[in-house]
Amino acid sequence: MVKPYEPLYTVSEAAKVLKMNPGGVYDLINTGQIPALTLGRKKIRGTDLERFIMTFPADRHENNELDGVVRDIRKKEI
Repeated sequence: MVKPYEPLYTVSEAAKVLKMNPGGVYDLINTGQIPALTLGRKKIRGTDLERFIMTFPADRHENNELDGVVRDIRKKEI
């Protein structure tokens, strides 16, 4: 979880928040998905980390079965 009022995260700290390895965070930085500051080493603003988490597309594969059920119910209502 992103800590309230935590202004900067190291890549390792951000990796722990995202539950991934630091190399993956560097990939996200290098592809421009997460903005970073270079202050000695890369740092990520807490607000940018929060924005990334909130706007990252959810995996739709988990809900495919449920989507089918909802479609079937809607067809019956029509």
